[in-house]
Amino acid sequence: MSVESENLENALVSAVKSQVQGEDVAVAFSGGLDSGLVAAIAKEHARSVTLYTSGKDNSYDVVMAREMSEKLGLPWLHIPLNEDNIEARLREMISITGTSSPLTLSFELPLFFVCRTVREKYVLSGQGSDELFAGYSKYIGLSVEELDRMRKADIGKLISSTIPHETKVADHFGRKVLYPYMDPLVTMQVNAMDLKELVPADQDHRKMLLRQVANNLGYPFIAEKKKKAAQYGSGTMDLVRKVASDRGLTYAELVDQIYKEIFE
Repeated sequence: MSVESENLENALVSAVKSQVQGEDVAVAFSGGLDSGLVAAIAKEHARSVTLYTSGKDNSYDVVMAREMSEKLGLPWLHIPLNEDNIEARLREMISITGTSSPLTLSFELPLFFVCRTVREKYVLSGQGSDELFAGYSKYIGLSVEELDRMRKADIGKLISSTIPHETKVADHFGRKVLYPYMDPLVTMQVNAMDLKELVPADQDHRKMLLRQVANNLGYPFIAEKKKKAAQYGSGTMDLVRKVASDRGLTYAELVDQIYKEIFE
């Protein structure tokens, strides 16, 4: 075990433990590396952990989440996304948050469904992992200088835009979203590293340090998980585009129309 992975493992376990200890916790669960790892750690420290996955029937996330929930031995609930409910929830989220970005709305819809559904106060999220551990495809093969610049910009957007959006949603439903990957214990460990350790060589070698932590903790089936963007893994983008198309609109035009109906 490398010193970096051991230090990161200790930091992440401490972060999750401090946030969930003794609580009943929901996990916004895609069945991937990020949410899978925090769910596995939470299982050891929370009073109860329930996994929630919002997505189309038989979407990638739903299939992967069902499979991983069985391996983790944790209760799992599928929250269906379909043509009958997607526009109403999109409209509701725009009304609550004032968000007008079609991209933000598409990848935030799964969490919106989770916050709207769960009985638990605390919702554990894997948000921040892609920015912190250079998990996006656009980071592949970058120079250290380019990676540093892009990561800082993406983390800045996460802090200034994404998390405030999610906080508005959570507050509206009386929930609190927990972000263990954004915990200072974790971010300090990563920021102390040589960025060369984070630059992914190709699609299959993204977030290798985090995968090493999953292996170290005894979860090889989490370590091997491949990434798919939330709006595609859940089937959200297909649904909102279909709803828009049925009205003779693009998805961006549908969002603009809804926004104007609510706020103008």
